[in-house]
Amino acid sequence: MTLNRPAVAGVLAATAVAGLLFAPVFGLVPVLVPVLVVVLVGYGWVELSARWPGLLPWRPVLVALTGLLGLTEAVLFATTAAGLPTVATLRALESGLTRSWLLTLQSTLPARPDAEQLLFVPLAVLLAVAVSLELLLRWRKPLLALLPSLAVAGLSQAYFALPGVSALLAAVAYLAPAGLLMRAERTVRSTDRPARRPTGAGVLLAVLTVIAVLAGAVALGSLDPAGRAPYRLADSHPAPPPQNQLTNPLDEIGARLSDPGEEVFRYRSDTAVDRWRLITLDGFDGVNWTADTRLQRMGARLDGVAGAAENTADVRVGAESGPWLPSQANPVAVDGVASLVDQSAGTLLLDQPVASSYRLTWSAPEVDSARLAAAPVDTQAAGGLGDLGVVPTEISALATDALHGLRPTFQAALQLERYLSEHYQVAVGDDLPTGHGWPQLQQFLLDTKRGTSEQFAAAYVALARIVGIPARLVVGYRGSSEVQDGFHIVRNRDVVAWPEVAVTGVGWVPLDPVRNAVQAGQAQSGLAKAAAQARAQLPPENKLSPPQLPPGGQDDAAGATTGMGSWLWWTVGAVGLALIVARLAGVPLAKAVRALRRRRRQGVLGAWAEVRDRLTAHGVPYRIGMTPRDLADAAHSTLGGRIREPMGRLAQVLDAALWSGAPVPDGAAGHAWEEVRAVRRSLAGRPLGARLRAALEARTLRRQ
Repeated sequence: MTLNRPAVAGVLAATAVAGLLFAPVFGLVPVLVPVLVVVLVGYGWVELSARWPGLLPWRPVLVALTGLLGLTEAVLFATTAAGLPTVATLRALESGLTRSWLLTLQSTLPARPDAEQLLFVPLAVLLAVAVSLELLLRWRKPLLALLPSLAVAGLSQAYFALPGVSALLAAVAYLAPAGLLMRAERTVRSTDRPARRPTGAGVLLAVLTVIAVLAGAVALGSLDPAGRAPYRLADSHPAPPPQNQLTNPLDEIGARLSDPGEEVFRYRSDTAVDRWRLITLDGFDGVNWTADTRLQRMGARLDGVAGAAENTADVRVGAESGPWLPSQANPVAVDGVASLVDQSAGTLLLDQPVASSYRLTWSAPEVDSARLAAAPVDTQAAGGLGDLGVVPTEISALATDALHGLRPTFQAALQLERYLSEHYQVAVGDDLPTGHGWPQLQQFLLDTKRGTSEQFAAAYVALARIVGIPARLVVGYRGSSEVQDGFHIVRNRDVVAWPEVAVTGVGWVPLDPVRNAVQAGQAQSGLAKAAAQARAQLPPENKLSPPQLPPGGQDDAAGATTGMGSWLWWTVGAVGLALIVARLAGVPLAKAVRALRRRRRQGVLGAWAEVRDRLTAHGVPYRIGMTPRDLADAAHSTLGGRIREPMGRLAQVLDAALWSGAPVPDGAAGHAWEEVRAVRRSLAGRPLGARLRAALEARTLRRQ
């Protein structure tokens, strides 16, 4: 059998495109090399088995084995000895088969293109190549040969669903080789008859179908009528927490302050750093503060805040510092260690507490202080208005009195900060209070009015939530002014807790009820600097009034533009779906209505026209002037089966109706349509794909 190279190229190219759809997950270059290796190995064995037919029974096994060897050289070369596989190579392949897919699901995107995470992609492509080639070359099933590549493409979208124009380009890239496959296979099957040139109506219908599919894909991928983010497979696969018992840094503040001189970590940064965060706590049951941490493996890079500057710092942490790594609110990249990250909280962890050196890159947004002062709080922020346990009655009254009737805004948050800083004292010396549950907070707020940042921050968050201000508690360290060998030294005395308030359109803004930054004389930046400027502009308590929001013309215009864009995409999606429905349901319905009209109005001639159009839809060539017997011969050579017998009987009825000169018998039309049903039964034995193509063939609807 002659090798159909265009069909082979089509199926392999479609599989390669499906594998390259993982580019948003790992990057294009890391995925491109192993995918090309697998595809070239598959094509090489196709050529070799065509030259030596004795290899045909072994072709799938040979493709799999040599594909694994190719992946070893392309991805796992570091595990080989002089290029030869070792036990480490076999273990890496086993991990790629069993764990790499899960590690990638647990990672932020783009994931690190390490072999332990990347390997499942070329392995899936290798399996698809081996199966697709056998379905195409051994079983002659071109449509089924596309199913493995479609499975790989679907898997890629479960990891990262392409949006908008990217989805459109990906669909075009896949449809091109798939079309080449179908065209090449159809050409081989029709070499015994003249090739038909596509008509203008057929080309137009094909173009409209492609546009409809792509427009529908773009619209459905870009819109979410419920206003929620679409489900991703990674949502149900968070990274497991470290195996060692996690400690709560909030519980350690008192102990660290009792040994102030011990070094915790050191850093060297290209900008002034006013604070480092360890953990964000948003749960409180009246006794303990907890973190609703959603961990992921830190990938190659995270998206920073749009338009914000990026800063970097080299950090060195000792093994005794625990699993929590000093971080910033918006980490972008961590180089040097494989860490876990909670993006919503900006926290980093190590699986094991070991000495680490890493480079942290973070995004530092700038906010206009005037607009921040007048901004409303974001009551929808996750964890901002969590439980408080059983709140003492006196505490609720205290929270209401502290705000002087202000509604929940950022100005009210600043007033609550000022109330704590002016009416309470920071504890110093040896006898430092500890604890952060309601008994300790009640004593701090109502009795001693003396505490560390632990009590200040916990009390602030509790009071803010009581009056409807979303807040959470963060534990970390102040930036240090002590420098050794170019590194800032952070010691136990720099430990601090602070509250953060969720502001609409801004995010979580750090506050400072203890006024640590003022006491240390530190330069502030980013949101902390904007909060300090807004704090300086806060009116005295006796002049407080609900702030007036600045004109929001631009925001309104942006909202209107967004609405128009949404309506535009909805319109495009509706049109695309309408075209798809028109093609999938309209064409068969039109054919059914036409057949009914022919039977009622045209009788014998209608039966002939119906058979002619049905056979033409199944690929039987028809030329004007052909008789039923001529068409029967063409159908028999093209389709085989039992087409000739009912066509012969139909020819007899048609001859009697047209050329006998006698009136058409009453039962002639019924006999003719019986033969139509017999032809339909013969065509029902054809493959499902052929019947679907015939049902959707619209060219026969044109007037002959």
